[in-house]
Amino acid sequence: MPPLVCLSSLISLPPLRQTPFPRLLSTSRQPIRFENPNLSYRPSLPVLFSFPGARSSWGQRNCRRTIPCCSSMPDSSTDQRVLSQACLSNEKAFWVLRSLIAWNTSSDVASVCLYASWDAKLRLTDRGLEGEDFKIQLEWERCGLPSKVLEKFPHIRDYKAYTVPASVDFRKILKCQLAIASFGDDGKCSDVTGIQLPGVLDDLFAYDGPLGAIFGKRSITLNLWAPTAQVVHALLYKCPSAGDPFECIHLKDQDGVWCAVGPRSWEGCYYVYQISVYHQSTLRVETYTVSDPYARGISSNGRRTLLVDLNSEDLKPSGWDDLAYEKPDLPSFSDISIYELHIRDFSENDQSVDPDFRGGYLAFTCQDSLGINHLKKLSNAGLTHLHLLPCFQFAGVDDDKSQWKHTDDVMMSKLPADSEKQQAIITSIQDEDGYNWGYNPVLWGVPKGSYASNPNGPCRILEFRKMIQALNHIGLRVVLDVVYNHVHASGPLDEISILDKVVPGYYLRRNIEGCIEHSTCMNNTASEHFMVERLIIDDLLNWATAYKVDGFRFDLMGHLMKGTMLRAKAAIESLTKDVDGVEGSKIYLYGEGWDFGEVAKNKRGINASQLNITGHGIGSFNDRLRDAILGGSPFGHPLQQGFVTGLLLQPNEYDHGDRHNVDGMLSTSADHIQVGLAANLRNFVLTSHKGDVMKGCEILTHDGMPVGYALSPTETVNYVSAHDNETLFDIICLKAPVGISVDDRCRINHVATSIVALSQGIPFFHCGDDMLRSKSLDRDSYNSGDWFNRLDFSYQSNNWGVGLPPREKNENNWPLIRPCLADSSFKPQKHHILAAVENFIELLQIRYSSQLFRLQTANDIQERVRFLNTGTSWVQGVIVMSIEDCYEGKPGIVQLDLNYSYIVIIFNACPTEVSIPVPALKRRALQLHPVLLDSADSLVKRSSYESSSGCFIIPHRTTAVFVEQMLKLHKTDESLWWWIGKDSRSACLKFISFEIVNSHSTD
Repeated sequence: MPPLVCLSSLISLPPLRQTPFPRLLSTSRQPIRFENPNLSYRPSLPVLFSFPGARSSWGQRNCRRTIPCCSSMPDSSTDQRVLSQACLSNEKAFWVLRSLIAWNTSSDVASVCLYASWDAKLRLTDRGLEGEDFKIQLEWERCGLPSKVLEKFPHIRDYKAYTVPASVDFRKILKCQLAIASFGDDGKCSDVTGIQLPGVLDDLFAYDGPLGAIFGKRSITLNLWAPTAQVVHALLYKCPSAGDPFECIHLKDQDGVWCAVGPRSWEGCYYVYQISVYHQSTLRVETYTVSDPYARGISSNGRRTLLVDLNSEDLKPSGWDDLAYEKPDLPSFSDISIYELHIRDFSENDQSVDPDFRGGYLAFTCQDSLGINHLKKLSNAGLTHLHLLPCFQFAGVDDDKSQWKHTDDVMMSKLPADSEKQQAIITSIQDEDGYNWGYNPVLWGVPKGSYASNPNGPCRILEFRKMIQALNHIGLRVVLDVVYNHVHASGPLDEISILDKVVPGYYLRRNIEGCIEHSTCMNNTASEHFMVERLIIDDLLNWATAYKVDGFRFDLMGHLMKGTMLRAKAAIESLTKDVDGVEGSKIYLYGEGWDFGEVAKNKRGINASQLNITGHGIGSFNDRLRDAILGGSPFGHPLQQGFVTGLLLQPNEYDHGDRHNVDGMLSTSADHIQVGLAANLRNFVLTSHKGDVMKGCEILTHDGMPVGYALSPTETVNYVSAHDNETLFDIICLKAPVGISVDDRCRINHVATSIVALSQGIPFFHCGDDMLRSKSLDRDSYNSGDWFNRLDFSYQSNNWGVGLPPREKNENNWPLIRPCLADSSFKPQKHHILAAVENFIELLQIRYSSQLFRLQTANDIQERVRFLNTGTSWVQGVIVMSIEDCYEGKPGIVQLDLNYSYIVIIFNACPTEVSIPVPALKRRALQLHPVLLDSADSLVKRSSYESSSGCFIIPHRTTAVFVEQMLKLHKTDESLWWWIGKDSRSACLKFISFEIVNSHSTD
């Protein structure tokens, strides 16, 4: 066994020159000095592999990205069979607390030592690990890892714990290259690995003070959290690009936060941090420049950080400070409805918008454009929120518009509808044009420069605020799509890598080998780490207060920790108009609660998945409703049918199984939809298609998950279409039988949309659901350019048949897609699009005509909502839903609607007219909803109700809404009501619709 260096002898190592080596141990002697050479950026490990599922440097989803390999490979230069230099690139040990390191060592380990090198000289030789500046023996902790460690790092529950001597100067040692080695009884080194540091960094350096550039009356303070950095400078520039810095500021390390104070005259200048820090991916101390992760302004493409005061009056549109008092009214979150939109999609093709404004923030200020007039119509009908796809600084689109490449749209429009040429042209420039969805985060806290008139300076800040203000003024609150689950780049080499340069190995979640997790698509972040969570919450508060946004949609929310979401919600709710300029209690949070990857089943702590986040007022997308309505799933065969697309009732060529199986599938989908219509509540009680009385959580999906999981209606975001996957119209064209008419496809589109629009909970619509939008059957148009993502607010075209969709994500489906695109009968005409828009507006008008469609509590839904076509004798393809207000015989239910006492909604997905008797609805005074009596859809006006039998006749593929007027009595005439008699009072409500008028009061 090699001799161990005793603690007192560490300070006797021979000194090296120039760069001071900090004291690693608590001692009164002088610090050791080491040389700090000018190191190369070239990675030292040549072992590479390709990872499917990452994005390219300009944002390609699911591309193959080459990243360093973490696996140990045998080294012919040593006789140690499993040890090689590559062991140092692995980081299989975890420094979890200042006093504890966790490592999954074997049972025959006799001792363990910690090694450190200030200038990253550790190397594995035949003699073992060498090049260290010091070595410390660790002691095995027999009690194992404490509960607080296991709570934070549950995936290392079975690891052994080793104690670190208290005499070590932890704050200095953590700036070194670190490794840990184990030895057997024979003294030979049996294993070596690097060490993951997030736990000890949180233990020692968790910080809640100021970060970023802080503006005082006469000074500006720079603050950067970088506890592992050896040296930090700030390089200041007058210009956004090129030129030499006019000043180089040395920042002081104040317990992990590097600080410098400068004059207020720095305002308007740019800066970058120059950091020297050990980076585990290259096994070197690297020196590079990086933007401030807390940047609030940047130059084009985020290369430099702009020193900008967001409170400057020059950056506020007129009336900005009063906007919080002018927000559209929002009595309750249950009143929310959401319309999802991509900023560039909105106006790039709108000829009524100033050419300089198209595709950007200022297009929303053009109050008479076709797009704004469309949004006004939706807002006037009741729509409350506009959800904007990512508009922070993202990769994938150059901020400098002069660098963009363009296609010849006139030429492409002449190509056949099923041609491969359009997608080939788009693909050839897709990383050099102006289009990307934006799920490639570079800097979370700054508006995207490509949407601004000028990507340099503060222009993007002012124009973003103008956009928010303009949308609020037409009655729409604004939701931002935030992507905190991953970042676009990592490592020391990528110019737009930020977080992983500032504190290497901390911000990104890594596996037990030390490799970055990529389950989100690439570079997963780790919100279980204190300063990652803090950055996320600080960023949310920045958008809420500095830009007055009204909601946040969390991309892959399930990859964030539940605690992060709850603390974010609490922080936002604490904001007030008087103090912060916003009312935090009106800001709605929702996201994708998918549970997969390394975080699935709480493997990394309790994550914000659908089932975990419920009960806290945070919404999650309801995929159960989506799949039941359309059929299959986004990951299944595209021809799998669902409730509205013809399952059983009008089958396509896909083999769904025998009649009994398909009958069960349709019945099950109806159960799922009914739970969704009741806000997907966990405890909502209904009768299943088998006749069983069940709770929503007792009805299960095909993989055994509960269909109902929410505890309150605002925790459910019901949807049938979003930016991901095919548009609603496109998926209908794939799933519905080929031989049906375009009229029928349009009606299916409307029935699907109506289920969402008339459900309890939060309805969510993708922009274009209301216009039969097509992307030429593209299932993932994130980088498909303006050509496939085109929106037409003149309603001339829905963009069907503009060529085969891009090969990368769609080639496997080309044999299905090609004949559909080639068939001109699939393409809707202008009158179809206009009808779809009118039908959608009518749905919004109906939803906002009664509070009964927007019940606020789970108890209200359970007491008032019923499904009346259920059990073993249900009429297939039809859902009958009723909602009732207070009436005699229902004690404890308060009146919510002054107009309607009873509402019946019938969704007929059948390809034929249905006559459906509902005995429970006999002798009521139901009539077609006033909006539908005046509907542009002549078919829905043929819907009827026969009181004596309770029979409804509903045309094919139609949603009909019937209402019963509320009987109104003056307070002083209550005696008349009681005089009617108990048995007759109910009959009065069912047969009579009248109002007793008193000249002295209108109560």
